[in-house]
Amino acid sequence: MKGLNKLKIKSENQQLLNNILNKFKLSEEEKKEFLEIAIPIVKHEEFQKRMNSDIFPHHAKVSLGEHILSDAILTYKLAKKKKWKKENRERAIRIALFHDLYELPWQNNDYKKNFFNKHGFTHPIEAAINAATWYPELFKEEVEREIILDGIIHHMFPFPVRALNEKDAELHNQEKFEKLPTHIKKNIINSSKRKRIKAVAFSRSRYKEGRIVSKADKKVAIGKELKSFHALLACITGHNSKLQKKDK
Repeated sequence: MKGLNKLKIKSENQQLLNNILNKFKLSEEEKKEFLEIAIPIVKHEEFQKRMNSDIFPHHAKVSLGEHILSDAILTYKLAKKKKWKKENRERAIRIALFHDLYELPWQNNDYKKNFFNKHGFTHPIEAAINAATWYPELFKEEVEREIILDGIIHHMFPFPVRALNEKDAELHNQEKFEKLPTHIKKNIINSSKRKRIKAVAFSRSRYKEGRIVSKADKKVAIGKELKSFHALLACITGHNSKLQKKDK
């Protein structure tokens, strides 16, 4: 797409973004609308880092950034099909761009004592913390903050999320959590505890923006990226024995 080289994105990531936009067959008008929302998020150095498959491999050969962008574009297409208002589309895209911004590469990097603290259960919490830390300007308004955080935290539904109790979840970004404003920490904790059963909570997002991201995420991950039961299990435990054998 014309103009991508002016968006302060690394050249290899510009090409990746352009390839994904073309893969989903967005019109030039749709690309423009999507990029107006996405670029302020995508150009952040932490997001750029996650577009590198050597640093942040996600599913199979797909980088974390590629997965996130695919989710966000499909979310946009689904919201357009439903003829949502622009503000609802914007919120949904932001949730999608934030939903997997967890702290560390998850494969073979998640050896936690408590099973319910492993990657599959805690990465939505880490993503919410990082999003609020790296993009504070998007979390100032109360309604916007509530909808976006809730969508991130419950994007895995019906898979449960860790019910957060301050310091017992072995978060990789616990220090970031502690530095967040009190009202944002309360948002995250309260959302994570909805429909709680002991250590985890089984709840879909309260808001349509979060629910459509959850739908898009499953279409992208299960439909196109995860090809085996082993891959699905690795996403939960954080342990990928096949990747270890390959590294050796």
